Amino acid sequence: MSGHLPESVSKLKNRIILLFIVVFSLGYIFEADMSGLIDISLPKKSVNTVGTFYKVDRVVDGDTIKVIIGDVSESVRLIGINTPETVDPRRAVECFGKEASERMKEVANGKIVRLEYDDSQDYRDTYGRILAYVYLEDGQMLNRKMIAEGYAYEYTYLTPYAYQKEFRELQNLAQSGGKGLWASDSCNGEK
Repeated sequence: MSGHLPESVSKLKNRIILLFIVVFSLGYIFEADMSGLIDISLPKKSVNTVGTFYKVDRVVDGDTIKVIIGDVSESVRLIGINTPETVDPRRAVECFGKEASERMKEVANGKIVRLEYDDSQDYRDTYGRILAYVYLEDGQMLNRKMIAEGYAYEYTYLTPYAYQKEFRELQNLAQSGGKGLWASDSCNGEK
């Protein structure tokens, strides 16, 4: 028996060696992907889905809210959606604009939200508003919710954004279902 390990110890040793080889190989593949030597389509950076929560100070209209960031009430324009106008002094209140604003007040006013930014979009728009996807504490994205319920329509400003395809599909569902501004007894899709 001298010089020989018991069979159970030998099997354990072989398993540890195999585990080491697997872990080392996975680490090598991951590092090679991250450095660009190979491409196995691992994400190169994480989407900022976890972060700081902010209190909604007030709702401006159906696609713009104000949140408290630090000591400042910042305007946040929801990426990928547009609602009929209610506050632009150069334009008349558009059909279903009041309803969209009221719905945003119902779901967001005084709530705690998280912001997700999109690398394809600027951080701020030409009016100085922060551009973001806005999530409620329960994980619902307000941008998505407003389109799905028919209070907003998909809006691409200049550059396609991360959820563009999904938002367009949600708009098509709202239209075909006659929801909100797509209802025949409201605006029927007209502003």
